[in-house]
Amino acid sequence: MKRASATSLLYLLLGACASAPKAPEGQPAAAAPAPAPGTAAAPVTQTPGVPPPSVTPPATTDAAARAEFARAVQLAQGGDVAGAERALQQVLGRDSRLDHAWTDLGVLAERKGDLAGAEKDYRQALAIAPDQEAAWDFLARLLCRQGRCQEAGQLARTRSAAAPNAAGPRIALAVVLLASNQPEGVETEAKKVLKEDERNVRAMQLLAQAYFRQGKYELAKLVLENARAVDGTDAATHNLLGTTLLRLKQKPQALEEFRAAATARPDFAEARNNYGVMLVEAGDYEGAVHELEAAVALAPDLLPAHLNLGNAYRGKQDLARAEQQYKKVAQLQPALADTYFNLAVLNLDSELPGVDTIDRMNRAIAYFKTYRDKGGTDERVDQYLRDAAKGIDREQRRREREKKDQLRKADKEREAAAAAAKAPPPAPAPAKPAAAPGPAKPASKLSDTAPPPAAPAKPASKLSETPPPQAPAKLGGDDK
Repeated sequence: MKRASATSLLYLLLGACASAPKAPEGQPAAAAPAPAPGTAAAPVTQTPGVPPPSVTPPATTDAAARAEFARAVQLAQGGDVAGAERALQQVLGRDSRLDHAWTDLGVLAERKGDLAGAEKDYRQALAIAPDQEAAWDFLARLLCRQGRCQEAGQLARTRSAAAPNAAGPRIALAVVLLASNQPEGVETEAKKVLKEDERNVRAMQLLAQAYFRQGKYELAKLVLENARAVDGTDAATHNLLGTTLLRLKQKPQALEEFRAAATARPDFAEARNNYGVMLVEAGDYEGAVHELEAAVALAPDLLPAHLNLGNAYRGKQDLARAEQQYKKVAQLQPALADTYFNLAVLNLDSELPGVDTIDRMNRAIAYFKTYRDKGGTDERVDQYLRDAAKGIDREQRRREREKKDQLRKADKEREAAAAAAKAPPPAPAPAKPAAAPGPAKPASKLSDTAPPPAAPAKPASKLSETPPPQAPAKLGGDDK
């Protein structure tokens, strides 16, 4: 029986192709798919990723700067962070007041893990354009991930007081409130932005997330469908809509939204993770591996993607790689309970190369116990532990039967050898009698009469008057 593994579906809480701040403890950061062969609903750990650069062109009439900016975005979306960074630096070398170039430079710094450099670049963008939405959005997220939500909120409120109609600071404040698990406050701020600009997609996304947090999934779906109608290419909208559809148990539609998100932005690691999860559940392990390998390549610290990649490898029966991915997650985040659940299931159900069956069952039991020690609450664990114990008992009985069979076979062989040793040697076969001689041949009967007289000899002196007939000449090579 193939048991379900825990999966991690990232719910992108915040904005255009970027990861959200970590949800507060006790608040699910994602909707996971319902249990199915190879996958299972599980608590999701939100791992901050790095948003891909925006595609907003810089406000400049310098054609060369605009072209270089476009090249930088293309390089970044292709995964060439260093090349994109050099291109943006060249853009800023031509005009240092291009605010979106500073924002995207910050994005690239964040992708490299240079959080201090990213913050500096975002603040530089806001120094040039105090109400730029993307810079406010990314800066608020970055500060919240570092536990500085209060600081981000104060910055946003200060600027919002100075520019009440500016969308950027209000979006940042909504980000802070969402990270602080205050969905009603998010709803208020998002609606203020939409009052000024009813087509603001980012505000629609935040409003939908507020509804989602309050369990108003139908409302969230409606808002996201409106956002999709305004901009059908926004990958974050597709990703959020996919997550909402899962909560509404509309899996085929959810899969299509995740596919659209991953297609629209191939560099969107969270969307590719979510699409990969759905492919695992659908049994398309090859497709899942493709998506999830891309996700971990784009964001090596995206631990849920590693966990899900392990599930995809397991589905392909690539057990060594599955175990490798699970252990990588356990090493990088030992507190994540789902990892131990998946390691336990892997050992319980799979014939791992070179691992003794009883050792494998004992490892499964140990991993399940660690899962519970880490806070795991999956109710199937009790049954799985009983299955492991039965597996050990079954293997022990099999070995006992095999041992007894071997002993019985050895006993039979010894008995046969002993019987052969005690048996008397076989009697020699009787000699074959010689054949009796046949009757003697009678002697020749003597003639009673004298033989007839011999013919008179021909005189030797008389020669033949005619020559003997000549034999025909034998033709050479004639076999006749």
